[in-house]
Amino acid sequence: MDSSESAAGKQRKSAKRPPSEDAGAAEERLKQKKHSALCATLGGEDASVRLLEELVFGAEERLSERLAQVRVRGLHDRIYSFGRAIPLRQRCPNSVLEGRVDMTHRFRRDFKKSEAENKMTKPRLQQRLKEQFQKAMGGTPSWAEVTAKRSQKKEPETEDEDESEELLRRTGNFIGSSDSLPKGIIKIKKCLNANSECPGGDQLSSVQFHPSAQIVMTAGLDHSVSLFQVDGKSNPKIQTIHLENYPVNKASFSADGEHIVATGMRNKLFYIYDMMEGKVIPVLSVRGLNEQRVSDFQVSPDGKYLLLSGSSGYLHLMTTKTREVIRSMKMNGSVCAAAFTSDSSKIFANSQEGEVFIWDVQSSKCLKKFADDGCIRGTSLALSRDGLYLACGSQSGVVNIYSQKDCLHTLEPRPLKAVMNLVTAATSLCFNSTSEILSIGSRADDEANRLVHLPSFTVFSNFPQFQKKTIFRTRCLDFSPQSGFYTVANNKGHALLFR
Repeated sequence: MDSSESAAGKQRKSAKRPPSEDAGAAEERLKQKKHSALCATLGGEDASVRLLEELVFGAEERLSERLAQVRVRGLHDRIYSFGRAIPLRQRCPNSVLEGRVDMTHRFRRDFKKSEAENKMTKPRLQQRLKEQFQKAMGGTPSWAEVTAKRSQKKEPETEDEDESEELLRRTGNFIGSSDSLPKGIIKIKKCLNANSECPGGDQLSSVQFHPSAQIVMTAGLDHSVSLFQVDGKSNPKIQTIHLENYPVNKASFSADGEHIVATGMRNKLFYIYDMMEGKVIPVLSVRGLNEQRVSDFQVSPDGKYLLLSGSSGYLHLMTTKTREVIRSMKMNGSVCAAAFTSDSSKIFANSQEGEVFIWDVQSSKCLKKFADDGCIRGTSLALSRDGLYLACGSQSGVVNIYSQKDCLHTLEPRPLKAVMNLVTAATSLCFNSTSEILSIGSRADDEANRLVHLPSFTVFSNFPQFQKKTIFRTRCLDFSPQSGFYTVANNKGHALLFR
C-alpha cells in the first residue's frame, strides 16, 4: 500500500515538471523581448545620428544609391529649451512601415549592408537576394538572361522610366553651359514639395540646400527646423528640431554643412544645431556684441565668420571658432542685406537708403560706396559665386544687375541690366551655381517670382505658370549645389520643388 502511494506521488511530481519548465522558458522569452525592445529604444538616437552623418559625409554617388535603397524613417522629434532636450514622440506613420521586412531576423540579418537597414522594402530585399544569387553563381545564368530579354521586349517603356528615376535621384548639373540653356523657354518641372511629409505649421522663413549632401533644410515661424532628403519623388523627412517659444527668422547651414545656425525675431539669442552630435547649443550672448536683437546674418564661404546685421547701420563680424565679435563696421543708414564674396575677402552691403558699401574683411575698412542706380529704398542683395555679378533689389521691384569688377574699379558703376518684371518689393535674390540664372522674388504679392537668363539678361517667359496659383508669396528661395533643383519657400508653409 505504501509502495503504490509513493509510486503515484512520483508520477504526480513528474507530471508537474513539464509545465514548470514551460513557464520558465516563456518567462525567459519575455525577458529577451523586453531586453530587445529596450536596446532598440536606446539605439534609436544613435541610429538617427549615424544616418544623418552618412547622408552628410557620403559621396554623391553613394548618396544617390541610398536614395533608392533606404526609405528614411521619421526619427525622434525633440523640443529644445536652452539646450535641454525633451523627447516628444517618435513619429512612425503606418504608411512608412507598410510592405517592409524586418531585417533583424536571424534568417535575414546576413543580407544587411549597414545598421540603417533594419527595415527593407520587399522589392529591395528581392533585389538583394538576386545579387547574392548572382554572386554565388559567378554571374547571371543563361536562362535568366533569356527571361530578361523577353521582358524587355514586352515592356520597352521601362528603360525610359529607369532613366527618369536615375535622373530624379541626383541633384547634379542638369543645365550645363549656356549653350544648353537657351533664353526664352526653360525646361522646368514641378516636383513633390520638398517638405511634403512635414509641411510648416506657419509661413516658412528659410529654405536652403545642404552644400554637399542631398538634403534640404526648412525653418519657419512654427518654432521648428526640418531636414529632408531630396529625390524629387518622395522627399522623406530626416529630422525635425523644435525650438521652444522661438519663431525662427532665419536658418542657414555652416560652410562645412555640419551645423545649422538659427536666429529669432525677438532678441539676440540664437541656436547652433550640431547635426553630427544631435545637440542644440544655445548662444545666449556674444562677447563684444552690443545689440538688443539679432535676426539676420550671413555665413562666410570659408566658414570662419558670421556677419551679424545690427541696428543703426552696424555690421558685426563674429568668429565661428570663439564666438566673439572681432570687428564692427558702420554704414550711413540701415542695413537691409549683405553678402560675402566667394573668397570671403570682401563684404557687399546694401542700405535701405539705396547705397552699396564694399568692406575689406581683414581691415574692416570701407573700400568703396556707390548709389544703386535709380534706387530710392534698397531691399535685397546677392553675389554670384564666380565673382561676375552683383544684384541689388529695391522697394519698387526693380533689380539692377552689376559687374562685380565694375563695382570695385569704376567710380560710378552702371548696371548691366535693370530687370523690371516685378511690381512689388524685390525681397529675395539668388544666383545659381553657374551664374546662368538669377532668381528674384517678392513676398508682397502672389506668384511674384521670376527666373532671369543671365547671358542674355532676359526673363524666362514660361515661369511661373500664370493659369493657376502655385507659388503664392515667396519668402525665400535657393538652388541646389549643382543646379539640379530649385526650391521656393512660401507663406503657406510649403517648400515648392522644381527640377
